[in-house]
Amino acid sequence: MTGPRIKRRMLFAERMMYQDGATPFNALFPLRIRGVLLQEQLQHALRGLQEKHPVLAAAVTTDKEGMPWFESTAPEIEVPIRIATRSSDETWQEESVKEWNTAFDTRKGPLMRLVWVRGNEVSELLLVAHHCMCDGGSALAIVKEFLLLMDQPDADIGKEHVFTQLSDIVPAAVLRSRKKILRARLLGWAGYLLLHAIPLKKKTVSRGQEYLLHWKLPEEATRNLVQHCKALGITVNTATSLALLSAFAAVRGKKAANKVTCPVEIRRYARTIRADAVFAFGLLLELSMDKRPGPGFAAKAQKLQAMASKKLARLNAYDSLMMLEYAHRALPRMAEFLKYSKPTNDCMFSNMGILRIPHQYRNFAVDAIFSPSVIGSLGNPTTLISSIFKQQLDFSFISAEGYIPRSEAVAIKEKLTDLLLQLQGSPDPH
Repeated sequence: MTGPRIKRRMLFAERMMYQDGATPFNALFPLRIRGVLLQEQLQHALRGLQEKHPVLAAAVTTDKEGMPWFESTAPEIEVPIRIATRSSDETWQEESVKEWNTAFDTRKGPLMRLVWVRGNEVSELLLVAHHCMCDGGSALAIVKEFLLLMDQPDADIGKEHVFTQLSDIVPAAVLRSRKKILRARLLGWAGYLLLHAIPLKKKTVSRGQEYLLHWKLPEEATRNLVQHCKALGITVNTATSLALLSAFAAVRGKKAANKVTCPVEIRRYARTIRADAVFAFGLLLELSMDKRPGPGFAAKAQKLQAMASKKLARLNAYDSLMMLEYAHRALPRMAEFLKYSKPTNDCMFSNMGILRIPHQYRNFAVDAIFSPSVIGSLGNPTTLISSIFKQQLDFSFISAEGYIPRSEAVAIKEKLTDLLLQLQGSPDPH
């Protein structure tokens, strides 16, 4: 393999997900393919990805201060392929749960693998990556290129312009600002002192069995939902966030925290980061609903949209990246709090939006792209991920029995779906 190489220290968020390097924190992106596939075809496509994105052929090294780095290996190791027999349309879900807890050998690399759930004419492909090097936007870029290379082995997907340090993506005016540097240092020290001043009982929640719930809204229902959200002046993300909060409140009662944490695509706020860059850091948005009795779901959604818009307008990607790099000293204690403290939110909710990926290729068709799943060991694993492909809204709900019993998760799923379907009957505000 020939291509760019990488040697880059992990940024704060990447290091948080890396943890000790031995604990799994895996993200999965599943595809259903109709057509005949060959292992050589898959391996060639994976090799092409590694030639463009050096982090896909990297391992993790540790410097004398204990800081982890992404570093190209010599020789580079190919992405491994594991083949599983496809016995039903649900086999991919069973394989996903297995992959959540299958650790990568981060010291040898690579930090990605492929599971081929092989059938005669229909297969599922599970791209599995350590979350420390790959976020949702990165995964989407990888999947687009992977499908293209599967179909057209000679396609030119270019070479990634690899950044090696913070100054490659954060403007010099931000990094050199004395005011910002002082604020970042003060916040870093304040966080460190506060976290160490708070007593912490090191007693973990017994997770029990982890599980995945997957479902879709039909094409017509998805189309109607999108149209009604536009008419109300809200996003599908906001409508789903409110439905999720409402569902948790209805099912869990006083145990509900009335808070969802939403990852925000950092590329929207940091134009220096290219669309095809592979990394795992971003911004976060927290949303809560007004629980006071009064207006209906549509009016509450409009109010939540106003709140979300204000919070999004205040986000500053470059300041956030810089400040977090002054917080590395607090990271071990922060990880302990996430692991041992009582969860402060109901769920992580990530909406990937419309997946602009072709479904018809020359040699195969993409029957479905299922919303990704991800699970880590730091605290509450409950996550909802949504996406739209072929005009169908798709959901993956991940949790563990020790946090939310599966029976409650099913009730949350049904309530959330019902609320989204009800919204389609809301009167047009115009």
